[in-house]
Amino acid sequence: MTAQPGWRWSECIKPVVGGDSCQAGHLGVIVAGRIHIKCDDGTEGEAGAGEAYAIEPGHDAWVVGDEAFVAYEFDTTTASNYAKSK
Repeated sequence: MTAQPGWRWSECIKPVVGGDSCQAGHLGVIVAGRIHIKCDDGTEGEAGAGEAYAIEPGHDAWVVGDEAFVAYEFDTTTASNYAKSK
């Protein structure tokens, strides 16, 4: 998965798929850049290069800084359905 600086789920993907937040689960490892995640329950966090992540459905996320976010997702279900309209 690659997301460029300025990318935000709620601005770039939500208009295509609808809903209030990303309903996909994510499991992966980051090779470059940083991402900020805000969950529907109000919890927030950031992860960057060299870190693994597990993100439950019900979140918004955005790239932090001027470097592209690059990650390998381990669950191919999310990748195969990424940003498809309902």
